[in-house]
Amino acid sequence: MEFKGTTDPIAAEGWIRSLEIIFDFMQLTDADKVRCTIFMLRDDARVWWEGARLTVDLATLTWAEFKEAFYAKYFTVDHKTRLARDFLELRQGDLTVAEYVRRFERGCYFVPMITSQPGEELKHFTEGLRPAICHDVRLSRVTTFREAVDQSLMSERDRNKMVKEAQNKKLSYKGRDQQEPGKKKSIPGQYPGK
Repeated sequence: MEFKGTTDPIAAEGWIRSLEIIFDFMQLTDADKVRCTIFMLRDDARVWWEGARLTVDLATLTWAEFKEAFYAKYFTVDHKTRLARDFLELRQGDLTVAEYVRRFERGCYFVPMITSQPGEELKHFTEGLRPAICHDVRLSRVTTFREAVDQSLMSERDRNKMVKEAQNKKLSYKGRDQQEPGKKKSIPGQYPGK
C-alpha cells in the first residue's frame, strides 16, 4: 500500500487510517509503525520525507510525531479548517439519508467540539436533515445519533415507498383511461342499443 503523495488531504488521511488499522491488527510498536510507513513512501512523498527526516531524530521518532509531520505536509490547518466549515454548513439537500450520514460521519472527525457532546451531535445531525425527513424523525423519542440515523433511514424508505405507490396508481389509472379509443365504456346495468 504505497503512498506517492497527493494534493487531496482526505486521501492522505485515509492512507494513514488504513495503515493504523493494519498496525493495530499486527500490534506493531511505534518504531515499527514508523519504519513500515517510511518504507511505503514513493515519488513525491519520498522526496518530502528525505527533507523532513533531517528535522527529526529517527531513533526516538514516535508514531504520533511522524503523523504530526505527515499531516503538516499533507493535511494542513487550512484544509482542516475548510473541512470543519463544510461540516458545520452540511445539509442533506438532495442527498439520500445514507449519503448525508456518510458525509456527516466523515465531518465529525474534524469538529470534535460537536461530536464529543452527544446532544450537540444529535442536534447538528437533525438540523441538517431535509424538513420532511426531520419532521418524521420522532425527535422527542430519539436520544442518540444512531437512533436518529435509523429513524431517518426508515422515514426515507417509507416516503420513497409512498411515492412509488402513488406513481403506480397514477400509471394504472392512465392505462385504464387510454383503453381502445372510440369505444364507449359500458356502465353496469345499461343495455346497449336502448
